[in-house]
Amino acid sequence: MEAFSKRSLLDIEGLTRIDVERILDTSEAFLEVSRRPVRKVPTLRGKTVINLFYEASTRTRTSFELAGKRLSADVINMSVSASSVKKGETLQDTCRTLEAMHPDVIVIRHNASGAAEYVASKIGCSVINAGDGMHAHPTQALLDAFTIRRERGTLDNLVVTIVGDIAHSRVARSNAHLLKLFGCEVRVVAPRTLLPVAVDSLGVRVFDRPAEALEGADVVMVLRIQRERLEGALLPSLREYARTYGIGPEVLRHAKADAIIMHPGPMNRGVEIESVVADGERSVVLDQVEAGLAVRMALLYLFAGEKGEGPAVSEAD
Repeated sequence: MEAFSKRSLLDIEGLTRIDVERILDTSEAFLEVSRRPVRKVPTLRGKTVINLFYEASTRTRTSFELAGKRLSADVINMSVSASSVKKGETLQDTCRTLEAMHPDVIVIRHNASGAAEYVASKIGCSVINAGDGMHAHPTQALLDAFTIRRERGTLDNLVVTIVGDIAHSRVARSNAHLLKLFGCEVRVVAPRTLLPVAVDSLGVRVFDRPAEALEGADVVMVLRIQRERLEGALLPSLREYARTYGIGPEVLRHAKADAIIMHPGPMNRGVEIESVVADGERSVVLDQVEAGLAVRMALLYLFAGEKGEGPAVSEAD
């Protein structure tokens, strides 16, 4: 198999359509592994993966840890709260310290935009961005694309509506960049105070009301209201937001009858999405979680595996 052309995964904008298809096709093989009775393979035996998370995370951190272990890699989870970071150590010094341990991949989540790119510029191993500030979350966009492709049969020329806190969402940005590679029409809908200043630069259609934005949509992607990032009077109240922008059965009727409902989690039930929708038959929220493990296994293989070899998916000894 031809070696993957990239050294690190920092942003969707650094990928081509061919790169994305390569990642998604590789993920299919690892999804099959995850559904076996014995879910461990020897693909990354002898490799080391360090998970360096400066922000709280459940799905992303757990899936990267499980992905590495199922590939038989040595996985180290750095607890920032118990590390030298709390003693004032800089990100640069932390990275130099970790590089001295000769890891093959560092997976980093940081609250500062550009942190992953900074780390990649300072060390020699592969870096995977697990979310940096409000900038990018490429692995989430890839698992979303994987889920959409499996559910809809294609990624080409779909209508995808993203609803919620667009201004603070690295998920929205990464998804917009990825979906445009496949000719999708990406729509965003949110209160004007929750739209980024340069929203037009994302190449999306902007709507004021969910009913219009959902008209004929193939995919409805609901985003969490990021209360921890909100400053000032960006919203009158969560109750008012839920009444106008919350996704429930009534507004969902404007989307296609077979539209799928997505949410990256965690959900604020009763705020951005009603439970009857989140848990309904059109919801693929749990499919996204399963896809996250498969996609992150594929990424660790592509960035840490032996170059030029196909994924070893036979069971471990």
